[in-house]
Amino acid sequence: MLKKSKVTDQTAGGQKGIRKSKVPGVMITQFEAELPEGMTTPDFSRKPIAITIQEGKSTLFKAIVVGNPKPTVTWTRANREIVFHPDTCRQNYSEASREHTLEFPKVAPEDADTYKCYATNDYGRAVCTAVLNVIEVGFSKTKELQKTYGDDIPDFLRKKLKKRSVPLQDDKAATPEEKVWEILMSADKKDYERICVEYGITNFRGMLKKLKMMKQEQGDDITEDGEMVTYSKEECDEIQHSLKQVGKKPDAELFSMDVDGATVDFKAPDVDFAIKIQAVTAEERQDAVFPCVLTGPLDEIKWFGKNVQLSNGEKFEITVSEDKLIHKLTVRDCLPLDAGIYAAVAGIRSCNAWLVVEADKEGSGKGNKAARKNTTAGGGDDEDLLRIAKEQQESCQKEMEEKPAQSERDAAEEAARPEARAAKKRSDGAEAASKAAAGAKKAEAGVEEPSIEAAGSGSDVTVEPHLVEQSEDNEVGENALFMESVEVDEVTGGDAAPVQDRVQGNDHGEGTAKPKSEKSGKKEKLPKVIVSQITDGEDAAVGSDQFGESEEEEDEQQAAGKRIRVRQGPLIEETIIDPGVHFHIGLSDCKAIIGEDAELVCKLSSEDCEGIWYKDGEEIKSTEAMTIVKEGSYHKLKLHKVPEEFAGKYKFEADGRKTEALVVVEDPPRFNREDLKTFIDPVTVKKGHKATFRLAYMGQEPIKVQWFLEGEELSDEANIKLETSDGCTRLLLIKLQRKDSGEVKLKLKNEFGTAEALTELIVLDKPTPPMGPVEIVEASSSAIEIKWRPPKDSGGCNIGNYVLERQQVGRNTWKKVGPIGPLAKYRDLDVDHGRRYCYRIRVETEIGTSELMETEDIQAGTKAYPGPPSTPKVVSAFKDCINLSWTPGNSGGTKILGYNLEKRKKGSNLWGQVNPPDEMIRAKGFAVKDVVEGMQYEFRVSAINNSGAGEFSTPSEFVFARDPKKPPGKVIDLKVTDSSYTTLCLSWTKPKDIEKVQDEAKGYFVEIRPAENTEWNRCNSNLVTTNFYTVKNMKSLGMYWVRVIASNDGGEGEPQELDNYVLAMPPPVRPRFTDTKIKSFMVVRAGNSARLTMNFEASPWPEVTWLKDDVPVTKKVTISNAEGTSQLLIPSAERSDSGVYTVVVKNIVGQETFSIEIRVTDEPKPPGPVEIEENVPGTVTISWTPSPDEKRDDRLHYMVMKRDSTKGTWLTVADHIFNNKFTACNIMPGCEYQFRVYAKNDMGSSKPSESPKWLLSNKKEKFTVNIPESKTWDLQCPPKFLVPLKMHTAPQGYECYMSCALKGDPTPHVTWLRNNISLNTNTNYYISNTCGVCSLLILRVGPKDTGEYKVVAENPRGRAECSTKLTVRE
Repeated sequence: MLKKSKVTDQTAGGQKGIRKSKVPGVMITQFEAELPEGMTTPDFSRKPIAITIQEGKSTLFKAIVVGNPKPTVTWTRANREIVFHPDTCRQNYSEASREHTLEFPKVAPEDADTYKCYATNDYGRAVCTAVLNVIEVGFSKTKELQKTYGDDIPDFLRKKLKKRSVPLQDDKAATPEEKVWEILMSADKKDYERICVEYGITNFRGMLKKLKMMKQEQGDDITEDGEMVTYSKEECDEIQHSLKQVGKKPDAELFSMDVDGATVDFKAPDVDFAIKIQAVTAEERQDAVFPCVLTGPLDEIKWFGKNVQLSNGEKFEITVSEDKLIHKLTVRDCLPLDAGIYAAVAGIRSCNAWLVVEADKEGSGKGNKAARKNTTAGGGDDEDLLRIAKEQQESCQKEMEEKPAQSERDAAEEAARPEARAAKKRSDGAEAASKAAAGAKKAEAGVEEPSIEAAGSGSDVTVEPHLVEQSEDNEVGENALFMESVEVDEVTGGDAAPVQDRVQGNDHGEGTAKPKSEKSGKKEKLPKVIVSQITDGEDAAVGSDQFGESEEEEDEQQAAGKRIRVRQGPLIEETIIDPGVHFHIGLSDCKAIIGEDAELVCKLSSEDCEGIWYKDGEEIKSTEAMTIVKEGSYHKLKLHKVPEEFAGKYKFEADGRKTEALVVVEDPPRFNREDLKTFIDPVTVKKGHKATFRLAYMGQEPIKVQWFLEGEELSDEANIKLETSDGCTRLLLIKLQRKDSGEVKLKLKNEFGTAEALTELIVLDKPTPPMGPVEIVEASSSAIEIKWRPPKDSGGCNIGNYVLERQQVGRNTWKKVGPIGPLAKYRDLDVDHGRRYCYRIRVETEIGTSELMETEDIQAGTKAYPGPPSTPKVVSAFKDCINLSWTPGNSGGTKILGYNLEKRKKGSNLWGQVNPPDEMIRAKGFAVKDVVEGMQYEFRVSAINNSGAGEFSTPSEFVFARDPKKPPGKVIDLKVTDSSYTTLCLSWTKPKDIEKVQDEAKGYFVEIRPAENTEWNRCNSNLVTTNFYTVKNMKSLGMYWVRVIASNDGGEGEPQELDNYVLAMPPPVRPRFTDTKIKSFMVVRAGNSARLTMNFEASPWPEVTWLKDDVPVTKKVTISNAEGTSQLLIPSAERSDSGVYTVVVKNIVGQETFSIEIRVTDEPKPPGPVEIEENVPGTVTISWTPSPDEKRDDRLHYMVMKRDSTKGTWLTVADHIFNNKFTACNIMPGCEYQFRVYAKNDMGSSKPSESPKWLLSNKKEKFTVNIPESKTWDLQCPPKFLVPLKMHTAPQGYECYMSCALKGDPTPHVTWLRNNISLNTNTNYYISNTCGVCSLLILRVGPKDTGEYKVVAENPRGRAECSTKLTVRE
């Protein structure tokens, strides 16, 4: 039986069947169109995943494959062949986990590649890919510079290369202080505050300065100005790595990355995408092209499709232009399975886009492939790509030309920088000395020195003049929280004003800042006042962001060569500079719909400022179409009924500040509100009619129009008509059915958006029948009440009425009861008690009447008798009265009125009622006084309700009518008959019966008490009537006290205890082996395991010892002992394990031994060459070389077989030969002989050694055969019954089968007779005669078939008869 494999996707020409796998990224190629039953193509249940790992570490790819037959797994790589070696790469397979692995013990950079895993069997092949990325370590700045400049490294770059000594590892553990700095070095800035508080660091500024120095020292060997770059391995990964840009080269950027605690340095090309790849929509069997343009030349970039790296092949083509700027990926022969996300990666830059493959709607039919298309989707404009590439090439050329000049300038600046710093230091010292002298003179003259310290006591402000360049717009920048720097102009003319006035400004205009010199008009070098302030109380509560800002500020100021002094002290008042008018809220881009209103809003910082609106650079004023509104500080531009001409760039300018926004005018599809309100009203039609939906719309063409019914898109068919004209669409549905009801949706879509309109279609039809089953609420003698469930589908209308018909069972007419309303229930009062009725129910709506639902027969006034009460319980018994009680059973639905009680004597079959027939017992108990002393009675009771008396209960136990008994005495002769580790068997004699002292015992209770407890535990909850009992569930070797208590109706007697405690253990038994068929000799093949199991019984538990040749067995042998059994196991037997093994079972009673000989051997090797020699005529001597195993096996012997040319079969001529010769007799001349010799031992036979063929030639004599004459025999004989008929007795109505066997030649004629009347022609009997067996079959036996049956057989030789009788019983 063959099954056809299902091909889920069409494939391109030249390919075999390709199927999708359940695992993404796996492609399966099926070699045959039909697969045999039970056979499957290979597939991956787990595929290898991409790995990025540091050089020098170990990694592996894992894969699990399935398929029948079992697939073969191979590995390949894209750029070269895999060299398998234990030290570099090895392929393994684990039977336990069923995993195929490709392992790299120590990853090297050359191992980075794209690897493919193939799983192949006879019916197909599955393939998947995985990428191995190797991160190279040990980056050296010197090596990178040598690669760029060779040995001629410029001096200014050589000076930057710092020598670094390898620090010696200290075996001592890091001190707490060192641990804090290690934590801070690796922590984020936002965590600084928490770490400082945790470790008690209060000098935050000093901590930041030291941390900066430590980081700078750590990064000097790579670069001095590192820039952190965010990098994520995968979007879904939780683990993110930090990339640090550590330097630049003409064609690459140098990076440092932290991966799992290790720092890895590498380089990446300094390129970006000038044009990124864009989404492509291609038709099926068409080619798709993804082009991109880089900002710099690059030999190749990586292309990925569905997270798998792509390479050149039949499916994908990767091309690069001559200038290495334009890179293209072409996806040939697009299929639906090629759709997905494709990405281009250049260095650390990447871009991605979708490929959408649209199915070919003009295909030639199901199962046929669409034709290959020569057109191409995507690719863009080649002229634009070439133009942009040319611009990028010119830009790169220009940069290369400027690099030498820039290098020279950098070298000159680097050489002049030390001299500038020395001159600056000298000028700063001279200036400080002159200031100090001037201050001293002023102090002597009594003039107050202008200082910020006058602002408040304890404040400490340092004013340090530095020459800086004033910006053109004269804006003053703000620094971090810890330090604020304010630039002010020098005071022109007159005495110097106080510093506070110079900083904060005054009304005299003397402190006004001047951007340019009045004489020259050039930028003027002005002194800069740096105000350092620390807010009171903020030392211990500085936010994490403040740490970061202050550190960055300090870095910038140190890089500019500025000195910063920070002093503790009270705060001075913060200097505030008015920044002027600025925007609180700027304009935002706006999308406007044609014909609707739009609005642009911005907010200024001042309400008194006016502004101007511009569109595309031209000033606009308020008109009817657009209105300019000012509401306080808000400025609005309102656009009314926006036309398409309103699209453009809008700008608002106020006091030199400006903000811009784009207004994009869109024309999405939309509906008229009035038409839409009409459209959404549900449409109701009758079955078989038609429904029309029409709605006008507006929007920019082209607009895609789609109609849906219950979520399924509609298209033009026989019963569906779609019409679309300019601004209107229409849907016509013909010959509607009830199932067509549902939600109708109209969907419009163009490039600007989507619009939907929903309505409801209701198709009216006749309702379905009511739903059963019918519930009988009441069925009494006067009324029948029923209810049912409404119909599953009312046909879209409300239920008007239920129409009922009634029929009395036994009559043929139906009586119409009439409409009963919309409620699904009915109460029929016109019924006769005991009659049965049937009802038909239909549903009636405005559309029509449903099919009927017919109920089962319902009886009016069904009698419900009560159930039997519980078994009567004897409360007490006396010689003249017996008191009983019981509990009621099922009431039958009505109240129980009373009870009837009956009694019966033991040995009698007659029950007699105790209470009078007309007086029922009202209570749940009764005292029976009509008893005879000494007689035994049993009782039963029945309940009575309105329907009558129910069934009787089960009879009670027999009870004597006599006064209460006396408790019995002690049991006699209590003893233990048997015991085990968990059970104890007891026996006793019943106590004596002494009149008026102790009566006869009715039963017994057995109690035990562990020796460590004081409480007795009763073993049986019910009385034991026998005089023996077995106590179970005892604790092994536990010590127990035991006693037995006799009991009767008078109570319990005195307990009888055993004289001594009892141990839970079996009685002492001498060890004895229980296996009767155990063998004393065992042969084991070498290499197999040998297992001996010995079962025994012994008490107490014995000690088991195993010996080999009277010596304890070695550790190689495993001994397992359990209760009653011991096992010896030799895991892998060798010839040296042969010997006599003895098991010794010993306890305190005695011991028993048993020995087994184990012979470990193997199939013998065949004997050597066989030779034949004739010494005596008629005999030959066969001799052979001994088998090599003859010396090692003393039980080895030989067997000889012979074959002659007359018979051609091999016959054994000798066995158990312990020498190497044998003489064969009866060798006939002229007959060819051949002999085989086998070596045999206890394990079996070896392969044979054959002798050469042996032949003694002889002249042949003529052979004559005398055939005697044949005689003819007469086989004719008269009929004779071999098996006569048997007597039959059959039940009435059953079948009866009679048969007999006879012989005769010629074949006799058989006649069947009943009461001497022939039955051969009677069709009520089935008569057959097959090969002398005559049979008669009566299908249904009746009284008329009783009688004598006879069989008469006749032929020309004679006649025979046989008869029997058939008796029919009722």
